[in-house]
Amino acid sequence: MTRSKVLDGFDPKWRDVPHYINGITAEIWEERRIGTLRQYYGDGLVVRSPASVVVGNDGIIAATMATLAEFPDRKLPGEDVIWCEAEGGFLSSHRLICSATHLGFGAYGAPTGQRLQYRILADCYCSKNAVLDEWLVRDQSAIVVQMGQDVVDWTRRQIAIEGGPALCVKPFTPALDVPGPYLGQGNDHEAGARLASVLERLMGAEFSAVQSEYDRAVMVHYPGHFEGHGWAEVDRFWLPLRSSFPSARFKVHHVVGREDEGMSPRAAVRWSLDGLHDGWGRFGAPTGVPVHVMGITHAEFGPDGLRREWTLVDETAIWKQILLGSGQC
Repeated sequence: MTRSKVLDGFDPKWRDVPHYINGITAEIWEERRIGTLRQYYGDGLVVRSPASVVVGNDGIIAATMATLAEFPDRKLPGEDVIWCEAEGGFLSSHRLICSATHLGFGAYGAPTGQRLQYRILADCYCSKNAVLDEWLVRDQSAIVVQMGQDVVDWTRRQIAIEGGPALCVKPFTPALDVPGPYLGQGNDHEAGARLASVLERLMGAEFSAVQSEYDRAVMVHYPGHFEGHGWAEVDRFWLPLRSSFPSARFKVHHVVGREDEGMSPRAAVRWSLDGLHDGWGRFGAPTGVPVHVMGITHAEFGPDGLRREWTLVDETAIWKQILLGSGQC
């Protein structure tokens, strides 16, 4: 296999983009080479997740060690890497299926021995053998629910543990963003444009798109480690999400589509909802507080439409904004 020119400036041991992304993940988390974060994560790296914004390697290394202390057998095999060329390197949208056992003290309390499985979606801009910019959404509610805890109660306790409403770590909003080096918006591949169009129709309250754009037997993967099939499950996720924030502005931030040999056309879209919690839906009674929802969606297309979908939002970060803004904590 000829090595892609997109990897010019990267260590020659990496044969292609998925090999690099999956390889550095395995080195850091499974081989315990945590110090390589200083090599693979560039100086001043900005990591944005719905829960926070972290700048630089020190905080990332500390968080990595804390996670491994609590879940020492954590494994992160990659399901897919949907990528495109970008200035000086590439942009990857990485989907991981994580497994771990709660064996140590940490954010989830005393060790319980509970086995967990959940997904992460991460967009990374990489250049010169380093990750320089990252957007990451973890299925946090899947972890909480599998630990036998209520999502709202757990979020309320986290606010208290972090020092209360005044001192707790604030969830990500555009006002807290730290500009990174990557300013691109992806590529113009047909699969990416198609997925972005589907999401725009759903968020524009055109829910007829479920039956017109999705395969009738579509397999879906949603927050809380939910997996199901069919149009009804698509509707059951997207309609209550949108109805919770009916006046919020929906925006597509990044779109990647690609086709690879032996694989269906695939796409990755990073998007947001920004506005008020002013409707009934997935997040209970409307409170009128401002909320920012960061989402990432992956999809595969077949002859009868969108045949597999993976969408993640961090429900604990959404609830944290609602609780803080409404004084319910």
